[in-house]
Amino acid sequence: MHTTSELPAPFVHDLIPAQLRTLQRDSARRNDLQRHFNDPLRDGQAGPELAVIPAGVFSQGNPDAHREFGELVPRHVSIERDYAIGRFCVTADEFQHYAAAAGHRWPEHLVRTEGRQPVTNISRAEAAGYLAWLSEQTGQRYRLPSEAEWEYAARAGSASRYCFGDDLGCSEANTGSFQIVGRSIQGWRRFLPFCAPMNQAVEVGLYPANIWGLHDMHGNVWEFTSDLWQGQADPNSPGKTGKWYVTKGGSWFESAWHARSCARKPRWFDELDVNLGFRVLREIH
Repeated sequence: MHTTSELPAPFVHDLIPAQLRTLQRDSARRNDLQRHFNDPLRDGQAGPELAVIPAGVFSQGNPDAHREFGELVPRHVSIERDYAIGRFCVTADEFQHYAAAAGHRWPEHLVRTEGRQPVTNISRAEAAGYLAWLSEQTGQRYRLPSEAEWEYAARAGSASRYCFGDDLGCSEANTGSFQIVGRSIQGWRRFLPFCAPMNQAVEVGLYPANIWGLHDMHGNVWEFTSDLWQGQADPNSPGKTGKWYVTKGGSWFESAWHARSCARKPRWFDELDVNLGFRVLREIH
C-alpha cells in the first residue's frame, strides 16, 4: 500500500496537540475537505458529520504489565491512508431516516432510542444495510472501522489510558462508574449529585471531543468494528469460540476501566443490546 503523502507517516505519540491539529488540517487540505464535514445525501439532507483522520503510526494495545482478558500486547501500527470517521455514533434520527427510505421495520418488542441518542438494538447486518444505503446516497464508500482505525482515531495521538489522560472524570464520559476497577489506589471518582450514573445512553456530543473532534469515544455505547475476535471469547469458558467481533469504547453500563482506548470486548455477530451501537468510516481516495 502507498501512503497518502510523499512524507513518511509520523509517529503520532511524539506530537504535541498543536502538531496533531496541524496534521489533521493538512490532511483535510490535501484531500480538498474541511477538517469536519458532511457528505450530502441525494434527497438534499446531510449525512453524518465526519472528521478527517490523518495517516500516521501509533502504538495499539495495552502497555501495562497487567492486561484484562483479550487485550492486545502493544505494537506499532501504521495507518497508511487518510480516512474520515463519524464525529458521533450514528443517532436514532439518522438511522430512522434510512429506515424510512429503505422500508426497514423495527421489531416492536425492542427498546428504541430517540433523537440524538445513539441508535442501539440493531444487528451488524442492519448496520451494514445502513452503510450500504449511505454509500449509495453519497457516492462514497462507507463501512465500519477496523479495530486499529477505531483506536487510532480515539487516541488522537494520546498514549494514555484515555484521550484525556490516565483518569476519566464524570464530565468527560458517560460510564457506569468512575472507579478504576482493580486499581484501588485511584479510589472513587463519583461525587453525587454531579456524577450520578445516567443508566442509559445519552445524546451524542454532550461530552468533550478529543483533539481530532471525535465525541464519545469513551463510554455511552460500545461500538462495532469490522474485525473478528480471535480465539476464545470468554476467560471462564475456553470452548466459547465462533463468530464474535471486536467492539470498542465501553458504555454507560460498565465502569470507566472498560472505556480505555485499549479496552475491547467480543460481541456475537448478530447480538442486539441497549449499550451497543456503531460509528461510520468514510474512505478517502
